Amino acid sequence: MNFGVIGYGHRISSFINANLRSIEPDTRITGIVDPDRNGVLSRLAECDKNDVVFYKNIDEMVRKTNLDALIIGTRCNLHAEYAIQASKYDIPLYLEKPVAITMEQALALEKAFEHSKCEVIVSFPLRLSPLCKFVKDLINKGAVGSCEHITALNYVPYGFVYWEQEYRNYSITQGLFVQKATHDFDYMSYLMGAKITRIAAMATKGRVFGGEKPSWLMCSQCEEKNKCLESPENRKRNQSTIASFLRDDHPCLFSIDCGTPETGMNEDSSSALLEFDSGAHGIYTQVFFSRRNAAARGAIISGYDGTVSFDWYTNEIKHVHHHVPFTNTIKADQNSQHFGGDTVFCEDFVDMIRGKKKSTATIWDGIQSIYTCLAANDSIKTGKLTNVRQVGSYSSNTQGK
Repeated sequence: MNFGVIGYGHRISSFINANLRSIEPDTRITGIVDPDRNGVLSRLAECDKNDVVFYKNIDEMVRKTNLDALIIGTRCNLHAEYAIQASKYDIPLYLEKPVAITMEQALALEKAFEHSKCEVIVSFPLRLSPLCKFVKDLINKGAVGSCEHITALNYVPYGFVYWEQEYRNYSITQGLFVQKATHDFDYMSYLMGAKITRIAAMATKGRVFGGEKPSWLMCSQCEEKNKCLESPENRKRNQSTIASFLRDDHPCLFSIDCGTPETGMNEDSSSALLEFDSGAHGIYTQVFFSRRNAAARGAIISGYDGTVSFDWYTNEIKHVHHHVPFTNTIKADQNSQHFGGDTVFCEDFVDMIRGKKKSTATIWDGIQSIYTCLAANDSIKTGKLTNVRQVGSYSSNTQGK
């Protein structure tokens, strides 16, 4: 199975080698569009290095390579641009989230795919995770009755990465609703069986991370490294981060490079009040300075008949029956990346390529989610309740509705 990759960075190389090849061992990367040739070669698997060809653009790669699918894994600000180019071809496409970072990009993306034959699967593995799908099955079987309310939380134990890596570049991320909550808004709509129509959002910025330290100051160069809680040594000593996120050195989290609330920067925390087209409403909160056992990601869904709650970190589901004296607790097995969703996601991607299954996370799902994220950003700026643009609102297109 031959893949062409646009943007072969760390996330995509990990996705291909750790997840995709576990489902399809004969995966081969035969074409790449990426200006960082040396970086790509350092990440490529040995089985790909002899046959891979670098191309200047997607058109050249599609014309000269017999591809079974395309994968877009560039930085976030380039996702929409390359997806629009890929929409011209009848080749299955994997598109990393967020699918766009501005309204202009999102509108152009929707227009490009309105009549496209390119089938897309967007990187929304949370909705495909075994825990989330089990909860959806419970809801479909009447566990809560009509879904009337949802509360969703994301207390991120590795949130510091959004200030010490390229994620802190606001021009690329446009904040953590766009970068992070695009996952959560998608699975919330999936579980509620309804689209988000209005949103009121609030964000706290610059109170925890960011500051006046010099540009590109590395932790090892800082005079305060011995007492700073974010130094690699103190993180290790205090066990304040996950082992896989430990690094020997990193850029300062309190640097001017993190931006300011005025010029644009990621949120320390942010929250939203949501209204669904079903008439129900909900709440979402994400916190990025959490550590250790404060980690939480999941939701509480309530109706007149019952309440179902779950958390990916504890791998547990709780179903409270409202009108009989019974409560069910379901403990799931431990899962892998994205709580097991990446494995299912890869299975669905391969089945989509082979024509066995339609996309389980469509381009319309991706665009609808980003419309919600952009509305949240607008609400933060204006302090007002903001309408969420709906996919297909400017045309007769009914796909994804």
